[in-house]
Amino acid sequence: MAIMYNGEICVVLDMQHRTPGNLRAFVQASLRSVRSGRSSDVRFSSTEKVDIVPMVTTKMEFSYKDGEDFVFSDPETFETVTLPPELVGDAKNYLVENTPVTVTFVEGKAVSIELPASVVLTVTDAPEGIRGDSANNVQRPVTLETGITIQAPLFIKTGEKIKIDTRTGKYMERA
Repeated sequence: MAIMYNGEICVVLDMQHRTPGNLRAFVQASLRSVRSGRSSDVRFSSTEKVDIVPMVTTKMEFSYKDGEDFVFSDPETFETVTLPPELVGDAKNYLVENTPVTVTFVEGKAVSIELPASVVLTVTDAPEGIRGDSANNVQRPVTLETGITIQAPLFIKTGEKIKIDTRTGKYMERA
C-alpha cells in the first residue's frame, strides 16, 4: 500500500503490529519515499490516522535494455515505461525479452515490479560433469542467458531450457 507521510508519498515495504507487555500497541512500518527513494522505519501509535494513496498495478512485458535502464511495454496499448536499475533490483537476473511482470504505479510513477513465480531461461554454459561424480543429487554451477549462475543437476546441458524459481533463485525442472 502507499500512504502520505510528512507530505510525501511513501510505499509501505513491511509492517508489523506490536503489543509490548504493559505498553500501548503500535505499528512498526518500513517506508520508502517515491520521490527520493530513501527508506525509513516509522512507528505509528494505534490512534494515528494515515492517508492512503491509491496504487495502480499493470501487467507489462520486458522489452529491452536501454543502456542501464530497462524498458517495459503494455501488451495491449503498446505504451512503454523506462525503469532505472535501482527500481528493477535483483529482478534483472530473470528478465529476458517478453517476460511478463506486474508494475505498480503511484500517481503515474512506477514504484515496484513483481516477477512471476517462475521463469524459463536458456543455459549458455554448463561445464561437463566428472566421471563417477553421480552420487545422489549432485549439483554444479551453470550460467544462464541473463548472466546469472545457479546450481543445477549434472544432466543439464548447454542450450537446454530450464525453469527457475524467481523467489529463491533455484533450479526447479527442465522446461
